[in-house]
Amino acid sequence: MTRRLTQTALLLLALAAPSAHADKGKNVLDIKTEITDSSIVFPESYETDTRKMLEGWYMKNYTATDDRYKRQGDVPTDDATIRERLAKLPTLIEMPYNQIVRSYIDRYTQRGREQVAALLGLNLYYMPIFEQALEQNGLPLELKYLPVIESGLDPNAVSKHGASGLWQFMIGTAKGMGLEVSSLVDERRDPYASSAKAAQYLKDLFATYGNWPLAIAAYNCGPGTVNKALRRAGGDAGTLDFWSIYYYLPQETRGYVPMFIAANYVMNYYPYHNISPVLPTKPLVTDTLMISDRVHFDQISHVLDIPMEELRILNPQFRADIIPGTADKPYTLVLPSQQCHAYLMSEGDILAYEAEKYARRTEAEPGIRPGEALAAQIEREEAVDDTPLEETVEAQTVVTRKPDTAQAGDLRTIVHKVTPGQTLSRIASIYNVTSDDIKEWNNLQRNAVRTGQMLRITTTAELAEANGAREVASASQPRQSKWSESNTSAAKKSSGSSNKSGTKSGKSKQSSKAKVQAAPKNHTVRSGENLSVIARRYGVSVKELQQANGMKGSELHPGDKLKLPSKGKSSVKSGKSSKSKKKKRRR
Repeated sequence: MTRRLTQTALLLLALAAPSAHADKGKNVLDIKTEITDSSIVFPESYETDTRKMLEGWYMKNYTATDDRYKRQGDVPTDDATIRERLAKLPTLIEMPYNQIVRSYIDRYTQRGREQVAALLGLNLYYMPIFEQALEQNGLPLELKYLPVIESGLDPNAVSKHGASGLWQFMIGTAKGMGLEVSSLVDERRDPYASSAKAAQYLKDLFATYGNWPLAIAAYNCGPGTVNKALRRAGGDAGTLDFWSIYYYLPQETRGYVPMFIAANYVMNYYPYHNISPVLPTKPLVTDTLMISDRVHFDQISHVLDIPMEELRILNPQFRADIIPGTADKPYTLVLPSQQCHAYLMSEGDILAYEAEKYARRTEAEPGIRPGEALAAQIEREEAVDDTPLEETVEAQTVVTRKPDTAQAGDLRTIVHKVTPGQTLSRIASIYNVTSDDIKEWNNLQRNAVRTGQMLRITTTAELAEANGAREVASASQPRQSKWSESNTSAAKKSSGSSNKSGTKSGKSKQSSKAKVQAAPKNHTVRSGENLSVIARRYGVSVKELQQANGMKGSELHPGDKLKLPSKGKSSVKSGKSSKSKKKKRRR
């Protein structure tokens, strides 16, 4: 009975790995050139990550697609030609040719032509970074194509197993290599930091195996899995190579080395298959700065006029658009080279822009329990109510607070359509109003706005015309918002109580109108504010602020009270002073 069970087990084992047993009688050279596989699995990143890359901001703003890959199909190429081309590649790592490698080459040159064109375009930016890291560690430069198959050159790629970044590091491996992974910073996504660590890791793997195909396979599935495959194949790294243990590896890892060979082929011989790289429309030349302050991308974007998406593309390691720099631990910020000097010159304005909004909270807000702060922040950042403008504001009938710097007869109520990248604060600065004004006029409960949203804003005629905004039609009478309903009911109560005396009602209406339109007389200085920020907010000049407060310099401290000059008074005073000067001169 025992003998029969043993025979059955041996038969099942032989059926499970027929190719492996058949290959044992062959030498290594025969196996790597004659091996076949009918169940090839393509890495998950090939479709998902390259598709995201094609739709990304960089591809849309820095490149123009050459459609040669669409107009002309793949050129039929026989096995002998591809084998000869692979042999001519100036690589230290061996590039054998077999049926499996051919399957991956066909995948690139036939079904993945659009992705290859895009990958070639991204090479212009990423390859110098990869080559520098490999060169510093004395590694073969052909390893620069590993991120092509790992992530499709998408720094934000995340696998189903949790690996992230261009080089697809797992969290444990990344932290073991000294990369920072936190809620705000993920250096796996930093092209420079991750490339340096990936080169070190590949160097260690090669020192372990002394064989590049095995080291590359171990990079994909881990040294433990490769060691297990070597043991099952009945040998070690000194006697067996990747192709000898092919059938003992996980299915996805089996295709990893063949796809690496195919990537080297297509990135060098793409013209022979009628594929052209996307064309750069403008050079993306970058430089770096060390940031030792806590800065939000929106502050940099607003002051330097850099699109948020460009900052994210160049600095994908900052997961929440926040650079948490300190004096003890500064972080590297990558900017277009022409903007680095502008950042240094405008650093004070950048840090001061909405400083209170982006400042790190040192204590919990009253009434918020631990753990609720993050949820509240996420809620603020979500898109606001989708109700159309006509259903949320009442045209021309809602009582609104006018901009502090405008005269009553020079105001217009307009509709602003939110464009991509705009924030509530940026829209407010365009029309010289505050974020609270816009929230009040549109019954907004949060600071977030979404692209395409229609906002009602009361501003000066000059600013309305300068921004091409359209006025709200006064003829329509849509449903009132909750805010307008509450104001209307309050108005009815006040009018009902004042009907007893006509003079009282008239006075109350005038006084309420005065309260609505009156500009504030004082301003309390907040943390991070300077004279230019305050002057811009109230539509006055820095000189007028200094004159109104008897200031000779520009030094301010949080909590200071500033008198705000009323519009027109300064000119009267200056007129009086000029007259008095003329009188003195006559004397």
